[in-house]
Amino acid sequence: MTAELARLILGHVFLHACMAGTRMAAPLWALREGYSPVAVGVLLALFALTQVFLALPAGRYADRHGLRRPVALSVLVACAGAALAALVPSFATLCVAALLTGGATGAASIALQRHVGRAAEGATQLRQVFSWLAIGPAVSNFLGPFAAGLLIDHAGFRWAFFAMALLPLTSWFWVRRTRELPPVPVAQGAAPSRAWDLAREPAMRRLLMVNWLLASCWDVHTFVVPVLGHERGFSASAIGSILGAFAIAAAVIRLVLPVVAARLKEHVVVCAAMVATAVLFGIYPLLPSAWAMGICSVLLGFALGSVQPMIMSMLHQITPHHRHGEALGLRLMAINASSVAMPLLFGVAGAAAGVSVVFWFVGALVGTGARSAWSLRAQP
Repeated sequence: MTAELARLILGHVFLHACMAGTRMAAPLWALREGYSPVAVGVLLALFALTQVFLALPAGRYADRHGLRRPVALSVLVACAGAALAALVPSFATLCVAALLTGGATGAASIALQRHVGRAAEGATQLRQVFSWLAIGPAVSNFLGPFAAGLLIDHAGFRWAFFAMALLPLTSWFWVRRTRELPPVPVAQGAAPSRAWDLAREPAMRRLLMVNWLLASCWDVHTFVVPVLGHERGFSASAIGSILGAFAIAAAVIRLVLPVVAARLKEHVVVCAAMVATAVLFGIYPLLPSAWAMGICSVLLGFALGSVQPMIMSMLHQITPHHRHGEALGLRLMAINASSVAMPLLFGVAGAAAGVSVVFWFVGALVGTGARSAWSLRAQP
């Protein structure tokens, strides 16, 4: 791993941690104030809503302007969102904070992924660099919730949100000196491209569907664990630690992936992860203690943590170089459109039938989708 890639990973960690910590603290605040699981579902959905509308424009913006400018704008927006939650904590301001921190994180992720993918050479190096870069969200999904949980227990929600507002400033410190890559030349007289042209490709459609199924697993885990923990009387620190254990496991597996990247096949890794996730989702709601849930969370982190580098490697292999940002935006839009709807459905289903049913249903869905992941073996 080069020094420049290490700086980009650190930049990704602190910006994403702002959103992850806010996403953990906001539903706990809502539950403490007496809001229902449906309201919590609405709040969590808003973290993805901005990304649905901004993903494609953010991808095209990154294709035109590179890395630093999109990241600088994202840092400002994320700071503003978390600071608003700290200054005026209410359900309405938390909704705005969710929109701002979610949208900023998505736009920055597209720019970072595009830059790293363009700098890589060959399929093996793609798997390696995306495995390294994917450590960022994994670490931040521990750092953000764990820090927020400790601050909530010992200082209150305002201080937790204030700390989240400071994290993106650290991101800019690490990213600001990154050297921009030269723009990709586009053929003179080429017809204007449309994002949906990419979606018409069968390989891209299968890849987007598999990515959507696996992203739903992250969403349901983020939604169900705070609700289950609240029902069973766990402290905010215990809930944050369970989510943090998942993040640590995802980071550990991503540390291993670059070492063995030359021996991996993307479709095999993704298919195995989907089967393992289906099994773990079946037993997760049956576990009675925070320790047992933490162990299951670690195993789930190993499975789901291995997926994103493989998905990103395949996406860059099937997409034209001058449209990488647009393809990344399409992917982010697709999974976040689902992330807007799914927490709402989780909230309704959880209120009507219990949150355990949500785990079992999504587990069955992702298990049946493993066949589509296997069909991606035809990709280079």
